[in-house]
Amino acid sequence: MGDFFNLILVHPIINILVAIYSMLSFAHIPYALGFAIIGLTIIIRFVMYPLTTSQLKASAKMQKVTPHLSKIKEKYKGDAKKIQEETMRLYKEHGINPAAGCLPVLIQMPIIWALYSVLQRMVTLKPDVVVAEVNKIAYFDFYKLQNTWDPSFFGLPLGEMPSKLMSTAGPLILLVPILTGVFQFILSKMMIPAKTGVAVIEKDIEKKTQIDKKDAGDFASAFQTQSLFIFPVMIGFFAFSFPIGLSLYWNTFTIFGIIQQYKITGLGGLGEWIKKK
Repeated sequence: MGDFFNLILVHPIINILVAIYSMLSFAHIPYALGFAIIGLTIIIRFVMYPLTTSQLKASAKMQKVTPHLSKIKEKYKGDAKKIQEETMRLYKEHGINPAAGCLPVLIQMPIIWALYSVLQRMVTLKPDVVVAEVNKIAYFDFYKLQNTWDPSFFGLPLGEMPSKLMSTAGPLILLVPILTGVFQFILSKMMIPAKTGVAVIEKDIEKKTQIDKKDAGDFASAFQTQSLFIFPVMIGFFAFSFPIGLSLYWNTFTIFGIIQQYKITGLGGLGEWIKKK
């Protein structure tokens, strides 16, 4: 299974990365490996653009009917069959396919994991084995490496972790995980419908200890509220503990996601947060 995964996804992505790197090197562009990672991430994002768009539109539709779903659950409380019938009727009325948001995610996950695997492997290669390891996988001779690549990006070693650079780079290296967390927070905030706004989120935080566990809607709201802050913190921690090259990929991926989210649903909850601040 691992060899098959490498054959159909990992090796093609490595070849795209090396081809981009070779073109940038030929053009004498500095920090070619770092820019190749950015270019590769953007290409993958464009490939997945239709799937992600479909997922975001399906999610937006679901968010619009959430208040109606709550009313149905309240009106037919205790009657599971009636709730299911009314829910399906509501979905049909608004042209919603419950599986539409899941299928694109399932298709995207192997691609995202393959991209992660590629970058994890490439940025951590030792200089003395880069040429041999890369050329062993390269499909065509014209972009095979002649020399080892520069594993840095504007002075930052792509294969090193910020946690190990504190003693040499100082506190400024913390900007890597902080920016990674901030970008993720912005995207997460934009994914919240504008109507919920900051007021509702802050109210949820104040009352999260008073959640009625029997009310699934309230539980989902509290989970969303906590995830808004917990997930970016987790991503920031991973960026502190993983090679900088992976943070470069993740930030490019997230910034592209922010642009796509804005085109489809606007600023969402971020708009009201900006107004308040």
